[in-house]
Amino acid sequence: MTNREIKALISLLDDPEIAPHAEDKIQTLGETIIPFLEESWEESLDPRQQQRLEDLIHHLQFEGLQQRFRVWRETGAENLLEGMWLLNSYQYPDADFQSLNRAIEQLRFEVWTLLQPEMHPADQVQTLNHVFFRAHKFAANTQNFHSPANSMLHRVLETKRGNPLSLCVIYLLVAQRLKMPVFGVNLPNLFVLTYQLEPPLEPFYINCYNRGLVLSRTDIEHYVQQLNLTPNDIFFQPCTHLDIVRRALRNLQLSFEKLQEPAKAVEVGQLLSILTDDPQPSDTDPNE
Repeated sequence: MTNREIKALISLLDDPEIAPHAEDKIQTLGETIIPFLEESWEESLDPRQQQRLEDLIHHLQFEGLQQRFRVWRETGAENLLEGMWLLNSYQYPDADFQSLNRAIEQLRFEVWTLLQPEMHPADQVQTLNHVFFRAHKFAANTQNFHSPANSMLHRVLETKRGNPLSLCVIYLLVAQRLKMPVFGVNLPNLFVLTYQLEPPLEPFYINCYNRGLVLSRTDIEHYVQQLNLTPNDIFFQPCTHLDIVRRALRNLQLSFEKLQEPAKAVEVGQLLSILTDDPQPSDTDPNE
């Protein structure tokens, strides 16, 4: 359709009898029509018409986001930053992937300048901790634990406050770019990282929610015992990037439930269902 035809189609939304048919046609055009809808919103003085346009824009953005999540999973779900950016796009559709990438790359560079050849893994982690928790002052958002912003990577990078998962994700992305064997671990109620040493050496664990505190396997075993849970391999072994984004979506869903925003919680559940074969996933608790 030409620009003139698109604008004429949008103008039909003013007619109550024709509006439903116009909406159906607009939805078939996909996200490319959003700039025209935004322009019409700016020109409108009718609050009801503006709300109708907002609903249409959100519907188109959400349809596009669902499709991008499908593609991300179908192509292997390898790029963790992309998966977290997609989640970020639910609340912030204009969030820029390259801006996130540059922020992670800047952190990587700062750590790299401090690393020494053949540095011991424990010293590598202390270097990461120095840049992350002392120089940049990343910390737990204990005052507003259930805020959706804690799951939004660009907001965590801006505010330096996040939940266990989002802090771990940024730390993990930096470590992996430095070729460190660092991976996520799906503990109940708490997400941590593991540094996988060459056998026979035991891996150790990193709690980013406690300023990069290093933990042993025994520490993790005690934590699981305190929760009165039966030990499970997933509490000790690396999880996939797909697991991480699923868990981030559960956190976001819980945040909206806590804020009494059921419609958003339902939509995040729809995104989660794209990444899992179980519509009610329960392999780990949220609130992490």
